[in-house]
Amino acid sequence: MVTGLAIREANLADGGDAAAIVTVLDSYASDPAGGGGPLSREVRERLVPALRGQPTALVLLAFVGAEPVGITVGFFGLSTFQARPLLNIHDLAVVAAYRGKGIGRALLREAENRARGRGCCKLTLEVQDANARARGLYASFGFEDFVVAGSPTRFLSKALPRAGS
Repeated sequence: MVTGLAIREANLADGGDAAAIVTVLDSYASDPAGGGGPLSREVRERLVPALRGQPTALVLLAFVGAEPVGITVGFFGLSTFQARPLLNIHDLAVVAAYRGKGIGRALLREAENRARGRGCCKLTLEVQDANARARGLYASFGFEDFVVAGSPTRFLSKALPRAGS
């Protein structure tokens, strides 16, 4: 574990936290696992205001001293089969120089604590098959494939172009 690690909920109205969110997510986007290119200028400008507009968002930032080194972005939803809230972890990213030092695990632990505090029945997330390091972390944390009636569930996506595009 890294000395001096602090994890806290981001204040989306604070300019320093907004910059930290963009910095860490841009670092991840630039990584091959995140797409291999930085966030566009438009996304960088819209990201934090868009998060502020999502009342179910939970953004946790990890710092070593004043340096932002990790982030978890999650959204509370509802499990209809359990009629209880759930937390979907949409992003979990750690700056490359700090990977393998327990920061991802600490972010997951804090996200789980927040979910338990809200009465959530489960945490969900998606991970790329090729991201063996992340898959190993998630498995060690207790995440597993969701299987119903012997069939695993797949996470699917359909891109919707912006109106006028």
